Amino acid sequence: MGGRPRRRRVERLVDDASNDDTGALFDAAAADDDRFQVVHHRERGGLSAARNTGLDLVRTPLVGFLDADDRYTPRALERLVGTISGSGSDVVLGAYVRLRPEADGRYVAGSVQPWVAAATDPARTGTTLDVHPEASGNIVAWSKVSRTELWRRTGVRFPVGKAYEDQIVAQQLYTRARAFDVIPDVVVEWRERADGSSITQHKGELPVMRDYLEALTGGIAVLDAAGQTRAAAARVRLILGMDLPPLVDLARDHADPAYRRELGAFVRRLWARADGVELAEPAATAITAARLW
Repeated sequence: MGGRPRRRRVERLVDDASNDDTGALFDAAAADDDRFQVVHHRERGGLSAARNTGLDLVRTPLVGFLDADDRYTPRALERLVGTISGSGSDVVLGAYVRLRPEADGRYVAGSVQPWVAAATDPARTGTTLDVHPEASGNIVAWSKVSRTELWRRTGVRFPVGKAYEDQIVAQQLYTRARAFDVIPDVVVEWRERADGSSITQHKGELPVMRDYLEALTGGIAVLDAAGQTRAAAARVRLILGMDLPPLVDLARDHADPAYRRELGAFVRRLWARADGVELAEPAATAITAARLW
């Protein structure tokens, strides 16, 4: 029978100036199969740069992200893609748990934390931040599937050269999506590396802490600019109760007084808009101490 030939799908592989065998492996794959095309960055730009290149090249209707050391649960993509395909929403987000290292070298998955459950449970389709402001607490890139058209329409991209690059982007997606879905299913197991090399394990370093506070501030600013007062208030409560107390513990005996000084200034700014938030212990004591720095 006649008809137009079916167009072959081309997969782009992005090599971010790797110093291992990644580029060579990609080139070998492309040499063996013309469905693969390789893009080599001349200089390493980091995770954000690689993601942005991929976003500029992607031709599929849906896009998702998964960091190399994390893993999807068995039905994760089936649930995420099935939900967003059925609802017509722009984004779908699921729950996630942390993989912690054991002494024997195994990684064991933990339970869904309260702030993750607040963002994703119960299931909702076609919702918005006006209806579900707690979704703003899910600030990771890798527990979501979104429509490529949303990235094209809004021009959202990941900030290059920054740690915690997904915090601002998550809020941009929520505020610019026409609607989003949430599912309580655990879709990603997030690895806390045994060698301590995860960026989240380096918050005691002043430059990393600065990037972290900048990301928290930027995410709230996105919500403020969009008029999402309830979502912004939810973020303030969550940051005060969850994000800041571990930093306060690090700051108490930190060798660099700038760490304590800059953290204290951030806590005071955030507390000024807390609107009578009541914190449980030990967060309440930590925030009270930091406000005096």
